[in-house]
Amino acid sequence: MEAVIEKECSALGGLFQTVIGDMKSSYPIWEDFITKAGKLQSQLRATAVAVAAFLDAFQKVADLATNSRDSFGA
Repeated sequence: MEAVIEKECSALGGLFQTVIGDMKSSYPIWEDFITKAGKLQSQLRATAVAVAAFLDAFQKVADLATNSRDSFGA
């Protein structure tokens, strides 16, 4: 029974070392992914601000068109 437990613990230890080794080698990839995700978030925020400004300007044009139509008695 004790030999089985020792064998399982050894296998678990080997698995743990393999996982840690894989994580160490994949660190640069995750770091790059996080950096690119931050840049994407920044660009999406800037895009949302630009779209909101465009829609505000478009609304002003629509309001102007509606007011000028009303002033001509249409």
